[in-house]
Amino acid sequence: MKTQANQLPQLLQKGLSPVYLISGDEPLLVQECCDQIRKAARTAGFEDRVTFHADQQLDWNRVGEEFGALSLFAEKRRIEIHLPTGKLGDGRAVMESVLQNPPDDIVLLLISTRLDGAETRRKWYKELQNKGVHVPVWPIDADKFPGWLQQRARNHGLSLTRGALDILAERLEGNLLAASQELDRLALLGSGTTIDEETVEQAVQDSSRFNGFELVTELLAGRATHARKIIGVLQQEGENPLGLLTVLARDLNLTMELAIATAKRENTSGFLKKRGVFQPQRARAVEQAARRLNRRQLMAALELCSATDRAAKGFDSLPPWHYLQDMITLLARPA
Repeated sequence: MKTQANQLPQLLQKGLSPVYLISGDEPLLVQECCDQIRKAARTAGFEDRVTFHADQQLDWNRVGEEFGALSLFAEKRRIEIHLPTGKLGDGRAVMESVLQNPPDDIVLLLISTRLDGAETRRKWYKELQNKGVHVPVWPIDADKFPGWLQQRARNHGLSLTRGALDILAERLEGNLLAASQELDRLALLGSGTTIDEETVEQAVQDSSRFNGFELVTELLAGRATHARKIIGVLQQEGENPLGLLTVLARDLNLTMELAIATAKRENTSGFLKKRGVFQPQRARAVEQAARRLNRRQLMAALELCSATDRAAKGFDSLPPWHYLQDMITLLARPA
């Protein structure tokens, strides 16, 4: 069966299915759905976990053997398979076999980007819908993002004034992971706190050394020394780099567009306002980067964003911070 993300908690209360597929391009919402399933499975006694990543190196015969093997002391197990491309590829035959007769002692969790349309017409997917649950995760529409932010703040025991909500919505621009991190910081002010415009500005200022948005500004400005300090602190704090990565890729693309517009003698201020850039600090950083960086640097920076994204999701032997350090060198302001 197929269900919506907001219906998953009620469905889990009724009992576990043998297989779940969570698919979508919003890392935060996908992660939260998966965490709900993991918690319910652990409560039901499925303590052991085996994880596979369906990259080109995965031997699907090992996956099939895992389903056929007896677990140590006959414990219940969770098997998680990450599908970074939204396709099963060589694993279709294995999944078809497993889904025709799912083991009683295993809960299977498939975690995918947005599922490839061709996969939904294949036999394994039809078997999954008969035996399990598919939760497609969709992005939050831009007009619903402020409401999502406000509700998320309430869950933290916070109340956002209209001014504070407008600032956060503009800064975050639908980046749910970054929004969650910002609200976690604001929640440190205490439950029941009303967050106004001044509080948001002060909180950003106070945490600037630890803030992913500040790092993006420093990268665009080419201030290598300060950027390295921020990366060191973010890494020590255990920050998830995916949040700041989305912001960085967005502003790199915007910088490239602005450089083209400037070459055509378009008004810089008007161009940025049309793109929803109203904060002076962000506008200044993008404008300076468009003058300082050439197309080759910007294209290489976007390729590093892709490498960082793969590393953050576990598909690279190097940590994501390694590639962000390379980003600093690439975008550094000339002496």
